[in-house]
Amino acid sequence: MQLKVQAVESAEIAPTFKELLNTEEEFTFYCHSCGSVVLQQQRFLRVLPLPSENWSSLVEEWCCHPDPFANRSCLPKVNDCFLGDTFLLVNKANISAPPGETNEMSSVPHPVDANVSKSKENTKVICKRCKAILGETVSSDAIKYYITEVMIQPSSQPYNMISRKQFVENIIVRLLVELSASRSTFRFCIQGQDGKVFLLLWLLNVDTVLVELIKPGSVGSCFFSGSISCDAKSPPAVQEVARVLYMPCVDKPNTELVDNWMNETGAHSLTFPPSTCLELILLLSLSNSALPHSLRFMNNWKVAYLKM
Repeated sequence: MQLKVQAVESAEIAPTFKELLNTEEEFTFYCHSCGSVVLQQQRFLRVLPLPSENWSSLVEEWCCHPDPFANRSCLPKVNDCFLGDTFLLVNKANISAPPGETNEMSSVPHPVDANVSKSKENTKVICKRCKAILGETVSSDAIKYYITEVMIQPSSQPYNMISRKQFVENIIVRLLVELSASRSTFRFCIQGQDGKVFLLLWLLNVDTVLVELIKPGSVGSCFFSGSISCDAKSPPAVQEVARVLYMPCVDKPNTELVDNWMNETGAHSLTFPPSTCLELILLLSLSNSALPHSLRFMNNWKVAYLKM
């Protein structure tokens, strides 16, 4: 069956964080949950990508002598911004009034041991206003902000609030597309800061188009049967989407499958605050429930679509 639809084209894909921050503008970081200013009117002189999180395991293949990078961390200097897969590293000197920190160890002159759960808990960086977890302190000089918790906008522009669902969905799908293109990996393990696995995610394709007929008062996509009459003044919205398979691991931790993904299939780990991991599961569940029942599953995996 073929459908011919006259619709408004979707907006252009937003630039990546590196493309955005490399411009000659000043930027302001906001807490996405409440809009509180995290970092004000900052212009970074260097915006550099960090190596992958498992780069140290490959050093033995590069060097014929003892690891020269052992016990050393890549930390930003003043006016530097380092970009990881799911976070940004900035120097504390760039923050005139850092968000509330729950730790008493932020003045320790060396990175906190991630294996000590108490210390890890004490390094959380939270928003003073809404108490949302924005990131964590990684050393006495550097703070890590998760890209799903802070919104970055040019300081010359007024603050533009984006719904939490739209913001998280856009960040996640853009990250999946970037990693699949740069590292040829399509399987992802979504985990919390303590290493707890919340979700297994499998990116299938990014060439699907979703046509939404949004009626006044309705929310999200709808599936219609029979004939549909469209108002010329409000044509359907066309949106490129990524089709994914997912398996939640919160209620039933599938340890065997997780180990198989990480050790044999080369799945890539993505770390977010636990609340964001749960938000992602809810977002995928809403997409899955909007599909016809016959299209909701593929073998034992659930099917969902993420808007790009």
